[in-house]
Amino acid sequence: MRLILLGPPGAGKGTQAQRLIDKYGIPQLSTGDMLREAVAKQTEIGKRAQAVMDAGQLVSDEIVIGIVADRIEQPDARKGFVLDGFPRTLAQAEALDQMLQSRNLSIDAVIEFKVDEEKLVERIEKRARDAEAAGLPVRKDDNPDVFRRRLVEFRALTAAVAPFYRERGRSFEIDGMASIDEVSTQIDTILKQAVAA
Repeated sequence: MRLILLGPPGAGKGTQAQRLIDKYGIPQLSTGDMLREAVAKQTEIGKRAQAVMDAGQLVSDEIVIGIVADRIEQPDARKGFVLDGFPRTLAQAEALDQMLQSRNLSIDAVIEFKVDEEKLVERIEKRARDAEAAGLPVRKDDNPDVFRRRLVEFRALTAAVAPFYRERGRSFEIDGMASIDEVSTQIDTILKQAVAA
């Protein structure tokens, strides 16, 4: 089962990804983690990424897709994977589709977390207050101003990704403001439909 979780920061994608990993025994593929691992292992694509980062530039879509391509060849990803936070742009979605097609693979479902952004900001503020009250460090992303900037960036870049998958009949919307268990139930229902299709 190959899945993409799409939605703004703070929508609950990470929580649901962990549940999917536990339930289906498939890995969560984080492009950031994969990039760091490729650089650490000095793979061919890792060396290219290192050179770009050393020059202070952003890693190209081509390199990121190469890292994803290498990663899905590993044994733990043969049954499938969960992509969270990727693809971020239409160009990345198109490149990912082409790379998967070249391996006779495709994305089974794209789960789009629909949220009320103002309520999401309140959720993040509460998470920050709860962390402070518990004496835990507050994530820097939990600053409301930083969070609002990330939402704007998400809308600008990622808004075109959902329609790309919707046109291909692979995108499913869920209510990301529901409880964690309710969101899991919505995802389970979608995955049963996607597998049956």
